Amino acid sequence: MTSATVVGSGPNGLAAALTLAAEGIDVTVLEAADRFGGGTRTSELTLPGLLHDECSAAHPLAVDNAFTRRFDLGAHGLTWRWAEVEYAHPLDGGGGAAAWRSVAETAAALGGSDGRRWSAVFGGLTERFDDIVPDFTQPMTRVPSHPLKMARFGAFSGMPAGVLARLWSEPEARALFAGVAAHALRPFSSPLSAAIGVALGTAAHRYGWPVAEGGSRAISDAMVSLLRRHGATLETGVEVTSLDELGTPDVVLFDLAPAAAARIAGDRIPARVGRALRRFRHGPATFKVEFAVQDGIPWTYEPTRRAGTVHVCGDLRETAIAERMVNRGQMPERPFVLLCQQYLADPTRSNGDVHPIYAYAHVPSGWTGDATAQIEAQIERYAPGFRDRILARNVRDVSQTRAYNANFVGGDTITGSNDPLQMVFRPRVALDPYSLGSPGLFICSAATPPGAGAHGMCGFNAAQSALRGLR
Repeated sequence: MTSATVVGSGPNGLAAALTLAAEGIDVTVLEAADRFGGGTRTSELTLPGLLHDECSAAHPLAVDNAFTRRFDLGAHGLTWRWAEVEYAHPLDGGGGAAAWRSVAETAAALGGSDGRRWSAVFGGLTERFDDIVPDFTQPMTRVPSHPLKMARFGAFSGMPAGVLARLWSEPEARALFAGVAAHALRPFSSPLSAAIGVALGTAAHRYGWPVAEGGSRAISDAMVSLLRRHGATLETGVEVTSLDELGTPDVVLFDLAPAAAARIAGDRIPARVGRALRRFRHGPATFKVEFAVQDGIPWTYEPTRRAGTVHVCGDLRETAIAERMVNRGQMPERPFVLLCQQYLADPTRSNGDVHPIYAYAHVPSGWTGDATAQIEAQIERYAPGFRDRILARNVRDVSQTRAYNANFVGGDTITGSNDPLQMVFRPRVALDPYSLGSPGLFICSAATPPGAGAHGMCGFNAAQSALRGLR
């Protein structure tokens, strides 16, 4: 019987294992930590009864893709929940902007020419998104199935985020796009820095930004349940340091950062491949604080009180400065803060009127400081009285982020810089980015296309590459 070993049990490692197991392959998953799930783990981090997502929170690209169509995770406990407002961006003075599932509702709230321009960008893309998703969740070197539709998507995505944001004239619309573009952790002047903002913004209108009921752990729990049904072997507490420790499986897939995969594979992969993996570039880090908050956050901008995700960083200029600084290794006084209020969609995460709040700031790679006060100051700026409602905190600095998941090199939770070259070729320049250049060896982590997220597509694509090799 054909056998496969998957090293690492993040959502991509589990997706790769499941894809292989469904084809009748004898699969073993080895995880160094004491729990499966990688970036999809959920715990009570502040007060009893409050469920906090430890890494990934909202999942706009996990609802409908090739992997989630192939496997019925819902039958194994995964239920998606949506907040009324997908994401919001408060501004000084009590104003702001918000994105609803409906393009028309979002455009109406922006009003005037900015509303019409929002519809012009996101309306057509939303209508075509079901056809576009299969193309951009594959390697960019692949010939698209819908080239004309991808061309429109690419026309917006190829721009620097700062250029595309100036399509809108008012600070509200500009900030609304700037907040979602900042998910790329790239300077807004960089080519292709608009791509992730365009993709996530369109996904918000097509699929929403849902959360998993009971926490993101429900995603990996569902995959583990399916794997066990397929007879896979899953082990925790197993740290792999060499291929020699794995015996002789026909296939090995690494749900690891590229340098770690190269280190374990050693001289079993071509020297040029090993060098390329070790040269893989990681991006800025995140500094995370979980809050237990009495009665939620008293946002001044009302739609923010109903938003699952909130981008907290002032206007376009301030957000652009913050992202430029962290990419230069400098800590901004007012960092970009991504905040999630998952309990609005999923009340099971709360304990009565005490609610879990998820927040992290973008900080330089390897940063050794404490951003707790800066994160709280940014939230207080748009929600006076927030500090008075905090009952407990859990802080995870950059060093703790690295310890939490070895894939997060330097605190980089998206597993790789989204610079122009790596947006096209990741983790190395190759027609098959999942292959390590040696028969049976593959990488399936978020360092591969299509990148970060609990969508499972990196693992699914890598498994398809492995299956082609076996055939």
